Amino acid sequence: MDSTPVGKDGTTPERRATQTTLARDGDSTVIAQARHLAAGFLTRVQSEHGLPVSRRAMDLTQLVVSELVTNARKYAPGLVLLDLRFPGGLVEIVVWDSYPVVPIVRAADAGRVGQHGLEIVMAVAQGFEGQREPVGKRITARLALADDPDGDISGRPPQ
Repeated sequence: MDSTPVGKDGTTPERRATQTTLARDGDSTVIAQARHLAAGFLTRVQSEHGLPVSRRAMDLTQLVVSELVTNARKYAPGLVLLDLRFPGGLVEIVVWDSYPVVPIVRAADAGRVGQHGLEIVMAVAQGFEGQREPVGKRITARLALADDPDGDISGRPPQ
């Protein structure tokens, strides 16, 4: 018989530590709440699982969360859902909103004011995808928790 404690929600302590969710109306406080949730989640992953989470990974995770939640709040009315997961050595950031159009990265333009959020996310993420859902869309970004030992600041191979 398995003696692992199970919470009221049916999850084990390990499962609760490796995923967390925020569902909020897209009011002006949701971005700060999402950044705070991301920092707390990575702190728990680090302390409860003994995994390295670099300062850079913490900062980049909060940046990506901020950019994705900002876009959801800006373009989609109503609810914004943020789901943070830990599938191994990565943090997976999933943002759902009600707007069905999946964003595309625009060509770099130093003269353009604003609308660089997705470019930033793509520059720092190890993985990125946008997927239409029956209602709205889901955007997923994956970031490494530890710094690249070769010092590659983006975690991506040089191009």
